[in-house]
Amino acid sequence: MRNYHWPETFREIYDRAVAKYRSGTKSAAALFSDEDKASLATLGCKPQELFDFVEDFVRDNEPSFEIVLLIAAVRREYFLVMQNGVPSEQLLDMDALPPKSAELAGIRWLPRVIEKAKAKLRGEMPDDLMYGCGGDRPFLESVNIEPSEFLRLVWSAEDDTQKIVDYVIKSRDQNKSGATV
Repeated sequence: MRNYHWPETFREIYDRAVAKYRSGTKSAAALFSDEDKASLATLGCKPQELFDFVEDFVRDNEPSFEIVLLIAAVRREYFLVMQNGVPSEQLLDMDALPPKSAELAGIRWLPRVIEKAKAKLRGEMPDDLMYGCGGDRPFLESVNIEPSEFLRLVWSAEDDTQKIVDYVIKSRDQNKSGATV
């Protein structure tokens, strides 16, 4: 994939996938051509990850392509800058993932979405898990943080979980008052 034009190529792949999904192709393996898979690999994007976004968009009309592109851009940047374009050989252990009911600073879902964001950044999401899923989206919306913004927050915080908590609380509280972060 040509580096300068990657967003356009990504859009073409996404649009073809949406059309194929709507016409009955319901598996990640069949949704993308070998060329598409190779192009996605240059971004650090697994076919299953894009499939999940396509499936949710067709079923639920969200997330929008723009949100998917922003998430892909953060993952791509992390992949190229932090991983030197070399995919991780690790996968997040689903048994180690905090449960949906887990809380951090009294905020339900936060421990789970932090771990999912870390795995998404590193390209370590198992096929059965999605960053930006139907549980993550309402949570992030409730705290007024766009999904790619949350990825950047987790990346910049490194191992400082308190920095993440403070930002989430500030954003949530400002959202309630109508102010912006």
